[in-house]
Amino acid sequence: MAVKITSLCINCGSCIEECPAMAIVGAEDSPIGADITYVKPEKCIECEGSEPRCAAACPSDGAIVWDLPYIAEFNDYYVDGHNKGIYKIREHKTNGIMFPAVSPKPFQASVSIDKRQNHANVIE
Repeated sequence: MAVKITSLCINCGSCIEECPAMAIVGAEDSPIGADITYVKPEKCIECEGSEPRCAAACPSDGAIVWDLPYIAEFNDYYVDGHNKGIYKIREHKTNGIMFPAVSPKPFQASVSIDKRQNHANVIE
């Protein structure tokens, strides 16, 4: 996934309209039943090569943070999150659940793993 929306979200929808991958849904459509806007980790492309457009559009400081890259190396992280209800990864009819080992996504390698593990604010 690479970005995650926190409880600082005010559900204004600005990020939804900006997402080129259509990876963000409003709280009313959240697959985990959250009260905040939700990023589908299996769809987020981090707007590779530029600042994530969702974060640039967000009026709430700290509402959009980095998460671990959606790649096979972090498959266990996303499987565990899916099993705990933190994430709800889409299930494909023939390929099964679209975990990172099945369908990795591009990510910004310039963002350190430390920032990602600590869920640092995307906009510094």
